[in-house]
Amino acid sequence: MDVIGRYRLQSKIGAGAFATVWRGYDDDLDIDVAVKVLADNWASRADVRERFLAEARLMRRIASDRVVRVFDLGQLPDGRPYFVMDHVSGGTLADIIKQGPLAPADALWWGADLARAVAALHDEGVVHRDITPANLLLRPLRADHLDGGTHRIVLADLGLAKRIAEASGMTQAVGTPSYMAPEQGTEAGGFDERADVYAVGAVTYALLTGRPPFVASSITDVIARDPDSDPPSLLTTLGESVGDLDGILARALAYRVDERWQRADTLAERLESEAYRVEQESPPPPLTVQAVPEYEGTTTQRAGRRRSRWPLLLILPVLLVLAGAGGWYLSGR
Repeated sequence: MDVIGRYRLQSKIGAGAFATVWRGYDDDLDIDVAVKVLADNWASRADVRERFLAEARLMRRIASDRVVRVFDLGQLPDGRPYFVMDHVSGGTLADIIKQGPLAPADALWWGADLARAVAALHDEGVVHRDITPANLLLRPLRADHLDGGTHRIVLADLGLAKRIAEASGMTQAVGTPSYMAPEQGTEAGGFDERADVYAVGAVTYALLTGRPPFVASSITDVIARDPDSDPPSLLTTLGESVGDLDGILARALAYRVDERWQRADTLAERLESEAYRVEQESPPPPLTVQAVPEYEGTTTQRAGRRRSRWPLLLILPVLLVLAGAGGWYLSGR
């Protein structure tokens, strides 16, 4: 499959249980695109097909530049639907986490940026329900961007996203276990945007440590967590720089919804404040002095040697004159 509609396929970006995403090119608009195609083994399932199309419609309606934008929808000859999105070229947050823990200030700025993106989605009346590092794309910014950042987090894969009004009555357990809020794994009732707040806390913790706060391989693990447990302290990772961060993330990751930060933008403000504090408290990097051979010396050392010779050069003629005068005086007597 080299062409879908008017889009030339170039390479596979990723594949999941329900769909495959390809990088393509739109010759008419002269731009790179991402094309998401429903997997053939799900094409006959009406419910899966409808969920796939619902994702495209939802992403199209969201006006925020913090969410990948859909601009075309179509169907392959075999009946499988596809939709076309902006191509975000900076990779994913999962790519960054794979390299290990970030410097604390960098991790906190990323966490705050994610919280801002999630707040923008909530402002559109949508809860994501599956915020994981792999679903967070990085959009490169221009070098002269006002805040000096190089990338912005963009939310992708809204296949599980719902209108907040609809999500509040849902009971189906969905999400990625290690980043899933406990209420998403129960059938006790619905959930709201605070489930996404939990996920922001989990991703931020992973940026700081290289691992999720509570490792879970299944929904059962999520439900079985002790409601009174906090994530492992960041003290071993950050040392004295931990400040209030343990408390901030423990609140984001609270088992009970009412004990959690109630809004993503509130969490963003706290993370930004901590990022600034860490930057201010971080000692400057040590100065590196390059060793040089003694005979060369540095410019300052060479200048110092030149200055040290001048007194000797001035005194020597005086001594010679005095010595000559003394000899004349003695010979004259």
